[in-house]
Amino acid sequence: MPKYNYRALDTNNSIHTGEIEAQDKLTAINDVAKKGWRPLSVTQASTRKKTDIQLPTYLQRKNIKSDQLVVFTRQLSAMVSAGVPLLRALGSLETHSEDPVAKKIIGTLYKDVQGGMSLATALSKHPDAFNDVYTNMVRAGEAAGILDDVLKRLALQQEKSATIRKKIRSAMTYPMVLIGITVVAFFGLMLFVIPQIGKIITDLGGPDAELPGLTKAMLAVSTGITNYWFIIIPLMIAGVVALIRYIRTPKGKHQFHALVLKVPGVGTLIQKVAVARFSRTFSAMLGAGVAVLDSLEVTARALGNKIYEEALMDAIEEVKNGATLSSVIERNPLFPPIVPQMLAVGEETGQTDKILVKVADFYEEEVDTAIEGLSSIIEPAMIVFMGGMVGLIAASVMLPIAGLSNQIQG
Repeated sequence: MPKYNYRALDTNNSIHTGEIEAQDKLTAINDVAKKGWRPLSVTQASTRKKTDIQLPTYLQRKNIKSDQLVVFTRQLSAMVSAGVPLLRALGSLETHSEDPVAKKIIGTLYKDVQGGMSLATALSKHPDAFNDVYTNMVRAGEAAGILDDVLKRLALQQEKSATIRKKIRSAMTYPMVLIGITVVAFFGLMLFVIPQIGKIITDLGGPDAELPGLTKAMLAVSTGITNYWFIIIPLMIAGVVALIRYIRTPKGKHQFHALVLKVPGVGTLIQKVAVARFSRTFSAMLGAGVAVLDSLEVTARALGNKIYEEALMDAIEEVKNGATLSSVIERNPLFPPIVPQMLAVGEETGQTDKILVKVADFYEEEVDTAIEGLSSIIEPAMIVFMGGMVGLIAASVMLPIAGLSNQIQG
């Protein structure tokens, strides 16, 4: 509930100030007057704390967090289902929202809808918060008069997608931490440990001592990093940044997505994620009453993989020419046989949306199994990699020491 600051005059002409909660400004004035005081000024209190730090515009978050978006969708669906007018529902959600970004966006939605704009059009003004799938489903729900049902479907879809993202992120956290530790350890050894060991070996064996090839290579790498670290490290960072920027270009994204589909283990996981997302999103769009071609186009952009997006875009052209979607999908190796088979059953029975939900459930379980399997492979592989690196460095140190020991004994 909004808070209002007031200044009021009592019967003794003494001024009182304070803060009061009320539905609106008029209610706040009446509440102050009920105390027997004469309101001098009543203004809405600022919701921003004085200690809040204002970030630059380019650093400010523009989207609603995924878990908060699910809550917003669920609550809006429940209120609309209960017969609460849309405008009042948005106003209530804005008032009770704790996240400043969500509060601002919902406030904008409230003003746009109050001005006569449809909810879908208002949502489309915030593409960072509400994607094409969300906007188009709401538009179809408004047109068919089933907005509450569409919002329920959206909330379920978002929950499933968020669950998959969290599991993938969780599975990748451990390998990424190990890679980071490995890189830091490598540079630490090359910069501080190997040079000292090289000096000791040289002092023991003399400048003309014959060293094993592995030791020579390790010392050469260490010398290069020690002498030119100020060039090597910036070049590595620049290379990573350039690679990331290239991957974000249309051509780079296409090549990267094609590459990950060919990586053993990872490619299978990406395929299952894409199929699960296709089934869930396409089902939700059809269930909301969106036309098949429009549903396919929006679903293609929501899959997150350029190869699958292009496959669905090609399918759209064939469907336009009279082919059934199941027959088009069946010829594409990107989709497992179960998908066109279930699509064919759905086309025959007119229950494609319901059948695809079962496909989505099946592949979401498959994604869980694939993530667990990939994690069980990645973790020991990374440990072996780290052990191998340490073993090489240890061998490069121990071999010349053993050689020098044999020379001394001889």
